[in-house]
Amino acid sequence: MRVIIQRVSESQVKVNGKVVGKIGKGLNLLVGIAANDTINEINWMVRKCLELRLFSNEDKEGKWERSVQDISGDLLVISQFTLYGDCRKGRRPSFSNSAPPGEAEKLYDLFVDELKKSGLKIETGIFGAKMDVSINNDGPVTLLLEKEAIELAG
Repeated sequence: MRVIIQRVSESQVKVNGKVVGKIGKGLNLLVGIAANDTINEINWMVRKCLELRLFSNEDKEGKWERSVQDISGDLLVISQFTLYGDCRKGRRPSFSNSAPPGEAEKLYDLFVDELKKSGLKIETGIFGAKMDVSINNDGPVTLLLEKEAIELAG
């Protein structure tokens, strides 16, 4: 599982010109699900996204000591299978490492449902839709989080 996590002052997503998700201060999460991801990767990523300290204390500007939970921030969660695009060969990306759409949607929905348990405002795009995402990156702060499934032999 891969998540591009961005600290934002605001972010929104439109589908067919209509805003379907909009947040204020918090995190924009671009989410890619791999073919071998399981609930284990989802649970790890949920905890990491909610607990990662990316926000400053008001009295200690510059020092990141607070999580999105600590500031009661918002999250905008966007599915993005292209995070598993492999561009090493040829001129067209291969997406063979991405989970098939049906399986990816189930795990994406589970990820969103688990984030909602935090009580924070969680907004989303529409899975599989062509989306227009506006991100006002605060900092800018952009990180790649990755949790790969461990395949057990035999």
